[in-house]
Amino acid sequence: MSAAGKRQMIAFAAVFPVSDVARSLAFFVDRLGFGVEFKLGDPPEYAIIDREAVSLHLMPAGSAPETLGRTSVYVFVSDVDALHGELVGRGCPIEVPPEDFSYGMRETSVRDPDGNRLTFGCEAKR
Repeated sequence: MSAAGKRQMIAFAAVFPVSDVARSLAFFVDRLGFGVEFKLGDPPEYAIIDREAVSLHLMPAGSAPETLGRTSVYVFVSDVDALHGELVGRGCPIEVPPEDFSYGMRETSVRDPDGNRLTFGCEAKR
């Protein structure tokens, strides 16, 4: 906390470099259940999507294609198995099905069309 006793950092948004904003937007909305907060252009050149407390910015990789597939975000969730079931029902390709790990977390992960990873995790039940 700051000296004044107030939180200075109040939100977080990750930026995913993507090869095609429209394609990525469709993936995140249709397969992961995100909503569109903002989009620039038609077809979109930039977009901001959100789902509950998670905000992602979809930005064209442009002249830096080496950035594609290099972003990874870890999202803490209340129930990995329930979310996994929802994502499977939406036809989302799952990279790693729900699994308990030795460090005490239960996780599942997906990759977007460009290879950026989203891992969803909660404390493993012992």
